[in-house]
Amino acid sequence: MFDVGFAEILLLSLVGLLVLGPERLPKVARTLGGLARKARGSWMNLKRSIEAEMRAEELKKPLKHFEKEVKSAVDQVKSGADAVRNFDPTKPGSAPKPGDADDGK
Repeated sequence: MFDVGFAEILLLSLVGLLVLGPERLPKVARTLGGLARKARGSWMNLKRSIEAEMRAEELKKPLKHFEKEVKSAVDQVKSGADAVRNFDPTKPGSAPKPGDADDGK
């Protein structure tokens, strides 16, 4: 993350020991560790939520495609039902001829 090696940590510890003293250094180290842990946890939660939203968006695409296909099928069934409903056997030529029906091809 920060690419801090052992030498840098040792130097920071020595400077902290000189500035803060041996009494306050452990308390400050615990406080900084707790803050770093909270920041890391918050970052991970944010990352998980963003990834979940992206997965949700990816799942919506096939659903929209499926919805279009279902609407198309429903429209075809409705037009077929209208043709059957409007069929009048007393009229010559009112029977649908093979190939006249809109079968979606």
